[in-house]
Amino acid sequence: MTKVVERKPLSLVERTYLPSIIGGFQVTWKHFARSVFKGKPVTMEYPEEKWVVPEGYRGAPYLVKDQEGDTKCVSCQLCEFICPPKAIKITPPGPDGPPADRANAEKMPREFEINMLRCIFCGLCQEVCPEEAIFLQRDYSLTGTSREAMVYNKEKLLELGGIHGGIQKWKQKLEEAREQESFPPNPS
Repeated sequence: MTKVVERKPLSLVERTYLPSIIGGFQVTWKHFARSVFKGKPVTMEYPEEKWVVPEGYRGAPYLVKDQEGDTKCVSCQLCEFICPPKAIKITPPGPDGPPADRANAEKMPREFEINMLRCIFCGLCQEVCPEEAIFLQRDYSLTGTSREAMVYNKEKLLELGGIHGGIQKWKQKLEEAREQESFPPNPS
């Protein structure tokens, strides 16, 4: 079914586009006057001047290590399955693979890659990870000289991610669940 939208005919002045042109000049003049007379530039001199990311900004995802310097990822592949653009690729160790480099872990990935050209920084990988092995950092300026250079391997992701403490996710979830049990809160 087609719906026809009735449009008001343009007036003579509107047909000359003069109101739109004047509106564009007003915006340009406002920014020009702000820059020249008030000394407040509209643009930044990037990369010399860095943009300060706001709180809650979701940047590039990186792998992190625990306090002992071991890989926290246990190759469960949840992040790979949930990634909407399929930017994450994990190669499990297989039955003959090397053992995990830490206690309480059955396995660790043989290869872990994130294609930063595909990643949309949605944060689902961080949300689903049971080991808190992947975190979104505040990086927004990712550069490379080729497409292959933008596919970060496990070593590069661990190097960029750094060290992060123990697993606190389940402790936080437990606290959230306890808060919900007492909802609505008792007035005191």
